Amino acid sequence: MAEHIVIDTRDGYRTAVDRIVAGEGPIAVDAERASGFRYSQRAYLIQMYRRGSGTFLFDPPAIGRFDELNQAIAADEWVLHAATQDLTCLREVGLDPVSIFDTELAARLLGMPRVGLGTVVEELLGIHLAKEHSAADWSTRPLPQPWLDYAALDVELLPDLRDAISGLLVEAGKTEIARQEFADELTR
Repeated sequence: MAEHIVIDTRDGYRTAVDRIVAGEGPIAVDAERASGFRYSQRAYLIQMYRRGSGTFLFDPPAIGRFDELNQAIAADEWVLHAATQDLTCLREVGLDPVSIFDTELAARLLGMPRVGLGTVVEELLGIHLAKEHSAADWSTRPLPQPWLDYAALDVELLPDLRDAISGLLVEAGKTEIARQEFADELTR
C-alpha cells in the first residue's frame, strides 16, 4: 500500500490539486458515506489516487467545495467502482466527471457472477481486500487509522483493475458497449 495523505485543510487541498494534476493516467475515485448512521448520502471521505501523484483522502466537511479540483481534472478519465453509488455525493461537493470507467459495470458486462470490489479485485488481480470497514460510520472524527488504510486501498487498486478489465472487454468485443454504458451512467 502506498502512503496516503489526509487532506482536511484548504492549504492541503491546494497542494493535493497540484499533485493530482501532475500525475498520469486515469484518476481513481471513491467516496465513503454514513448512510447507515445519517439521513443523507453525503460524502464524509473522498479518496483519489493517480499514478505519479499518490493517494489523497479528502475530508469533505472540512474542505467544502471541490470546484478547483474538478476544473483541473473533470475531462480526465475517472475510474470508479459502482459509479452510480458515488456520483450524486461527488456532484454535491462540485466533483462531476466527463468520462468514467466503472469497474463494477464492466464486470457485469463481462458476465462475472459476483461484482463487488473485493471479489473482482481478488479474481482479476489476485489480491484479497478486507472489507470490514465498508459499513462504518464515516462521519466519525477523527477517522481511525485502520479505516483510512482501508479507504486508501480501495482506490489504489482501481487503475490496475481498470487495465485488467479493459483487456477483457477488448477480448470479449464489448469495449464500445461498455463506453456507451459508462456515458449513460453520467446522465443519471
